[in-house]
Amino acid sequence: MSTTPLPSTPSALPATMRAITQPSYGDVDVLREASVAVPEPGDGEVLVRVAAAGVDRGTWHCMSGRPYLMRLMGFGLLRPRRLVAGLDVAGTVVAVGGGVTRFAVGDEVYGFSHGSFADYAVAPEEKLAAKPASLSFAQAAALPVSGVTALHAVLDQGRVTAGQRVLVVGASGGVGSYAVQVAVAAGAQVVGVCSTAKVELVRSLGAERVIDYTREDPTAGTDRYDVVIDVGGNTRVSRLRSVLTPTGTLVLVGGETGGRWTGGFGRSLRAAARSPFVRQRLVMQLPSEHFSGLERLTPLVEDGSVTPSVERTYPLAQASEAVAAVAAGRVRGKVVVSVGQRTE
Repeated sequence: MSTTPLPSTPSALPATMRAITQPSYGDVDVLREASVAVPEPGDGEVLVRVAAAGVDRGTWHCMSGRPYLMRLMGFGLLRPRRLVAGLDVAGTVVAVGGGVTRFAVGDEVYGFSHGSFADYAVAPEEKLAAKPASLSFAQAAALPVSGVTALHAVLDQGRVTAGQRVLVVGASGGVGSYAVQVAVAAGAQVVGVCSTAKVELVRSLGAERVIDYTREDPTAGTDRYDVVIDVGGNTRVSRLRSVLTPTGTLVLVGGETGGRWTGGFGRSLRAAARSPFVRQRLVMQLPSEHFSGLERLTPLVEDGSVTPSVERTYPLAQASEAVAAVAAGRVRGKVVVSVGQRTE
């Protein structure tokens, strides 16, 4: 195994690169490795030599084009607007566009870049942050989408504070594994919900108790929580509200149930619309792609409060297998596509 060297100057960049493309919407078989032109950074953008790319449910949604509401929101009506797959990125800046002030060639960065399943990816500078020195590129690539979503869900929407009791449903996945850690770092008493095979992982993240939903209904007991973070998306809102305190907060993060048109958004929107008429707060967490969230995560990473749990890395050629594993719910924590190294 050899590492592809970084070009020292923009003029040393190759004309083409390896990339996992998605010419149409569909299942993982639409993801194909191809040789495409290396993108050029425009004004306010940087070009990153990708070392690793994270995989999350958002990658699957962009690939499948479902829910259909996404297509109306600008992802491409009949086919993906962006040819190259991948959202999370970690790597090294190799070129910068006009007006870029936060980064220079050689900086190690991580963040959001549509098209990260490739040797090179372009990203607006406001969607990138300096990579925490304590993290490997693979760990850093596992953070952006899931970590920032969890941070906002716990601290901004959930308003979790020390001493509160917090229930995290879907605690073993990408967002859930970070939500547990962020809530623990805030001083909360955290209970996580997951399947049997993932109990030990959730316990290792700091949850004081773990409920195996295959054996116990987390909404059937007498326990009450100040905040419920629902990442799983399979539990009825009425059931989740039943375990909240009278003035507690329910945060809905995505969800895979619902119809083809709105998916989990429909459930979240209905709950948010009802919130003004009940004492409990019912809120939804929408995706956010800004460096401010990454920079808020950095201190938690550096003091050890938040550590990416990377179950496995896949080579670029097996990116479709990584997406399939996430879509099937087989992953404990995160999986990552390794791009910077190739087997000769």
